[in-house]
Amino acid sequence: MVTTKLLHLKPNYLLPLTIFSPKLSSFSLPKRPILSLFSSTQTETESQAFSYGPSLHKGKIPPKTPFQTQNQDTHQPEEEENLIDEENFTRIFHLAALRVPANDCFALENRLRGHLLNWPRIKNIARVPGDEIEEEMMTLFDKGKDGEENNGGSDGEFESLVLYREKLVKEFNYRGFVKFKNLAKISRPGKRKRKEKKGDEESKGNGRKEFCVVEVVEEEGGVEEEMKGLLGEEFKGQRIWKGSTRLLLLDERYGDKGSQELPQAIKAVLVEETKENRSSHIELVRCKLTLFYDYWQMNEILEALLPEGMIIPSAFETVGHIAHLNLRDEHLPYKNVIAKVVLDKNKPKIQTVVNKIDAIHNDYRTMQLEVLAGNRSLVTTVVENGLRFHVDLATVYWNSRLATERQRLLSGFNHKDVICDVFSGVGPIAISAAKIVKRVYANDLNPFAVEYLERNSVLNKVERKIKVFNMDGRRFINAMFSSEKAHSITHVVMNLPNDAAEFLVAFRGVYRDQPRDKEFSFPMIHVYGFSKARDPEFDFHERIRIALQEVAVNVDMRRVRLVAPGKWMLCASFILPESVAFAESRLNM
Repeated sequence: MVTTKLLHLKPNYLLPLTIFSPKLSSFSLPKRPILSLFSSTQTETESQAFSYGPSLHKGKIPPKTPFQTQNQDTHQPEEEENLIDEENFTRIFHLAALRVPANDCFALENRLRGHLLNWPRIKNIARVPGDEIEEEMMTLFDKGKDGEENNGGSDGEFESLVLYREKLVKEFNYRGFVKFKNLAKISRPGKRKRKEKKGDEESKGNGRKEFCVVEVVEEEGGVEEEMKGLLGEEFKGQRIWKGSTRLLLLDERYGDKGSQELPQAIKAVLVEETKENRSSHIELVRCKLTLFYDYWQMNEILEALLPEGMIIPSAFETVGHIAHLNLRDEHLPYKNVIAKVVLDKNKPKIQTVVNKIDAIHNDYRTMQLEVLAGNRSLVTTVVENGLRFHVDLATVYWNSRLATERQRLLSGFNHKDVICDVFSGVGPIAISAAKIVKRVYANDLNPFAVEYLERNSVLNKVERKIKVFNMDGRRFINAMFSSEKAHSITHVVMNLPNDAAEFLVAFRGVYRDQPRDKEFSFPMIHVYGFSKARDPEFDFHERIRIALQEVAVNVDMRRVRLVAPGKWMLCASFILPESVAFAESRLNM
């Protein structure tokens, strides 16, 4: 194996290089029989059958220490935090890298882009700890004409950084603050210290863990002569440390190749760089890239954990900090493991994972939810259209997937409109509309939803433009259109897809007691519904006509979303027909 000697370190010395991800957080993994597919023998023999890039089926699995083995035997697999053993998802890849001066790394990266690692979420440039130096310090190294370091002590020059530091300590002027920050901290005001301490605590609270570590493997001899043959006779004797360096991680195909076996394109760039900058110091090193559990995506982890051939659950609804799953029957035996992976791979945004146990059958439209992982609280805050809504999924209904449809509906309102929301829930349409229209009348049968509606209207400062009701939808329609407010209502929203069409009968005869010679402005009604028919638009239109007992109803129909295979959610918009509004028959409340 071709290696290099760096900074006169001892053989087999490891330089840990840690890369942090701002988007990933800490996770854990299951001790299930299914993880037996990760045997090191099988992984190595199958690695060639997989395509380019990182994979759980490639690389080597590090051997477990006796301490890890003992913990694995003593822990109880039933506990949530022990469902997944993260160590089973650690993979080691052996790569080659070019160690180059830090100032030249970005230029070389652009020139060698096609020959670098280029793996997802892994930077091609890696830091080498232990040889970092601030740019201001580099100016203290005085170079002679022949490129050698001048250790003399003439005017303004110092034999070493230690002597320069001692001089600044004696003077302790402004240069001491600039050059040596640890001296400056002594006289910093307490307020700034408190801010820094607070920032450190916040950064620690994020729980961000490393997902990737690069280590440079050091061994004696061999490389210097090989690089000399590539870069020329001048290479030997230039192993003096020149400052901060970086690692350019090469493509995985070059992991076991020597410098003479590298592609001609890489050789040409290295030779050219060395000729242009004689002080440039480039080395070929062997690296060990370790990918931890935090690196792998949710679908990759679940694919390894679930039985072969099972559909991987990848989609879920997000309600504030809650991930709402809708698992199939085949997933239920693995529901806790799935929930744990979803929680791990979506922290800190997701703090609770729930699964819907049964369909919605009650009048309040509340769902029966089972908390599978994370925080047990179902009270959360949702942000939509710049507004905040407090929601308790245990007592009220919320569907984040209708946010686009709500925005489309709101785009048809203006400042002169008066909205009547028959099934308002916690107010996603009513409160958003109150920011646009003149007045909103919001109603819901669920007293908990009404409580949150009032709370959210105050939270978003629209309580003066919303009047809240708590009654049955039919009674609400009758009450609104029997009052003096009837002529001002321009839009009626009926977002209750299961039963909204049946409530249309309440509009028959709403203007029966009004004189016909009076000028009327009939409202636009927006009613939502489900349909499993082959022609869902025709089916929903027929139900509307039956409910209104009117054949000639001009309806603008559109499909909102596919709720389930063969089941569509639709929105029908139409102006209340005059014949229906003045019909003789009227709903008896």
